[in-house]
Amino acid sequence: MKIKTKTLSYEEVMALPAAEHQKPRKPSKLLAGVARLALGGELKQTNFSYESIDMEKAGNGPWLVLMNHSSFTDLAIAFEVLKGHPFSIVCTSDALVGKEWFMRSLGNIPTRKFVSDMTLIADMDHALHKNNASVLMYPEAGYSLDGTTTRIPRRIGVLVKKLKVPVVMITAYGAFTRDPLYNNLQKRNVKVSATVKCLLSEEEVSSFKIRQIDEIIDEAFDLDYFKWQKDNEVRVTEDFRADGLDRILFKCPHCMTEGKTEGKGTKLICHECGVEYELDELGQLHCNNAETIFTHIPDWFAWEREETLGEIVDGVYLLDTECDIAILKDTKALYMVGKGHLRHDNNGFVIDGCDGKLHFEQSPAACYSVNSDYFWYEIGDIVSIGTNDCLYYCFPKKPNIVAKTRIAVEEMYQLYKAAKKEAPSDT
Repeated sequence: MKIKTKTLSYEEVMALPAAEHQKPRKPSKLLAGVARLALGGELKQTNFSYESIDMEKAGNGPWLVLMNHSSFTDLAIAFEVLKGHPFSIVCTSDALVGKEWFMRSLGNIPTRKFVSDMTLIADMDHALHKNNASVLMYPEAGYSLDGTTTRIPRRIGVLVKKLKVPVVMITAYGAFTRDPLYNNLQKRNVKVSATVKCLLSEEEVSSFKIRQIDEIIDEAFDLDYFKWQKDNEVRVTEDFRADGLDRILFKCPHCMTEGKTEGKGTKLICHECGVEYELDELGQLHCNNAETIFTHIPDWFAWEREETLGEIVDGVYLLDTECDIAILKDTKALYMVGKGHLRHDNNGFVIDGCDGKLHFEQSPAACYSVNSDYFWYEIGDIVSIGTNDCLYYCFPKKPNIVAKTRIAVEEMYQLYKAAKKEAPSDT
């Protein structure tokens, strides 16, 4: 999938009016059918099937539908399992670029990813209670990088309580294994399935405490797709299965060097120390020329998180890279505005560019995570920050910084929250 782009100067883009907020429309049954047919070919290739669990508790809707986010296949799954039920999707605002009429006619609810949006809850309430349509939400917001759950906002139970409708969970199996984000959009021959389960009836939403609701949702999102692959003996036989693996396994645990690993074919090689790992058909790692430190990819990724946290605590964490910059101001195009510089340290983000005209800062307290993606709309890897009026998309020149940047943002936010909680009250 690609996005419409347009090259303008920074001044021209900033002079454009920001997109105006609109209430979500009632989903068009005709266009929903068209979308389902268009996406159906994706599922036919996977021999897709799904199972319904406890759905008698959910009634006929509308529902708040939660779904884990592992690949673009998720969208095709949603349209298939929710057929016959009108629903709006909480989607990222860039999804409307160049196709706003179609996306709004589907009832979609655009929002700025990882940016505080005070209208979102009201829009979801409008879709549920005025349009009588379910609302599909990916609370992780970003695709899973390592096949485990991406951090979701705390106290999502507060949202559930406000919306006052049953909560349904769609869990996809095989979608990540078929098309992991790091693997350069190369799809594997893997069966995809799903479960559709009522997590909370309307009565349970009303009677359960927020903490109970959070615990139920956390448990539903406790996923590890590399473990699922191994346990279910799902074989990936394609010889490109390790392509791009360096995007998530960016630090060598043998020599401790970053940015020198390369995932190619079925191997992950560190070009600093020469250590070579093989990714087998069940998604497990084996070192060919040294002691195997990690066999499970999420364990390696968790270790990188610990290492990054250590850098932050020691005050030495730093991302510093030249980048190309694009701006999302409206839904007409993504505006390419020129070159710049992206810096991220314990003080947060700083973007400078466009011959000194652009300067933007974002503190570590701004959000619990960051919009980071690989080969975004087939342009390149991105880190995006901004406000409700303007989003800045940075395409870094330094390779393989996306995963570490997301980790660093999440860990800094957790440190900020912990410090705030421990700070003495003024009263």
